[in-house]
Amino acid sequence: MSGRFAEVRAEFPGAATSPYLDVSARSLLHGGARKAFDAYLDDNVAGTLDKKAMFDGVEETRRLFATLIRAEPDEIAFTRNVTDGIATIAACLPWQAGDNVVLCEDLEHPANVYPWRGVAKRTGIVIKNVAPKAGHIPVDAMLDAIDANTRVVTVSAVSFAPGFRLPLAELGAECRRRGVVLVVDGAQSIGAIDTDVKAWNIDVLATSAQKYLMGVYGVGFLYVRRELAETLEPVLLSRFSVDLGDLHEGAGGDSSAYTLAAGARRFDVGNYNYPATIAVGASLRLLLDLGQAEVDAYVCGLARAFADRMLDLGLPVFGGRSNAPGSPVVTVGPSLTAEHDGTSDKAMADLRGFLSARGVRLGIRRGLLRFSFHIYNNTNDVDAVAGLAREWLNQPAGAAMANR
Repeated sequence: MSGRFAEVRAEFPGAATSPYLDVSARSLLHGGARKAFDAYLDDNVAGTLDKKAMFDGVEETRRLFATLIRAEPDEIAFTRNVTDGIATIAACLPWQAGDNVVLCEDLEHPANVYPWRGVAKRTGIVIKNVAPKAGHIPVDAMLDAIDANTRVVTVSAVSFAPGFRLPLAELGAECRRRGVVLVVDGAQSIGAIDTDVKAWNIDVLATSAQKYLMGVYGVGFLYVRRELAETLEPVLLSRFSVDLGDLHEGAGGDSSAYTLAAGARRFDVGNYNYPATIAVGASLRLLLDLGQAEVDAYVCGLARAFADRMLDLGLPVFGGRSNAPGSPVVTVGPSLTAEHDGTSDKAMADLRGFLSARGVRLGIRRGLLRFSFHIYNNTNDVDAVAGLAREWLNQPAGAAMANR
């Protein structure tokens, strides 16, 4: 199978330029997605866009994404991004006085914080904030925080920093048993980690295309379990939210007698981002062709190998060697801080600058250097960054860090 991943690397021209380890911010664009974009733009320029073909492309992408996470197409709605998806559900849930939401705010991206804060301000619901434990979202503490008034538990499948993977199956089983809605931010997992929303008892999952789905900004996916979706009224109602049967969308009639679309389709709003949606369909086909279990093993295996190399060099990999189950993200630094896009640690800032100046693309979040892997990376990338890190350690800033 490793030969297949070597072939795939050729479909990402940017992968040959230098080690690209910043997927957690945005992915390199898949060549197939670029071709789909170009075809759309060519038709747009020539005036030959076919609206039916565009709708067909959207539905094919909906089907492909549903297959990826083992859902049904009618359980998928299109959004603009993760925030859009989470905010949609937060606004649609029938809140009652005294309801609460359980989350670990210190480890959540703002996309999974502010939608709940907004609802709390409007409705008076309570946010129950659980403290992190050694950089992890503590499942036991999340479950302990659930009470008779808990309506939602919301988590990231993989935290944006420090990049640890949550045991979702364990959390999901208990939430389902207690009748609590489990909402998952999949931005750092979907496309890299083999995900089964049914087996893991996930009720809602939101993700976006520009990271591990190898698309572009401006399109996202919202999964809502059918049984839940069909109890909810969409806050924003549009032509695509309703079932018109065989009628054309411009047909007359009594608009007050509408029927909501099945499942999560009721959350679709207006025309779609057709080029971005059709383009990410090409990337989804690639992931499904490779197989999600194989992708998970390959990508997380690279990340583990990279973490081991950094540790062998004496660099402070956050969490050490015990970050099971695997994640596509490795963070390096002595401590998790409140700095969203920087670090006050002079040695880590110097290492980041050293690597960036030599072409390595990496991120930095919460005071930690963030290295994230995908299907177009390989062991050469691991070797290249490890070699540069060794070179840095032989310089004064690196030597000082090693001796502290």
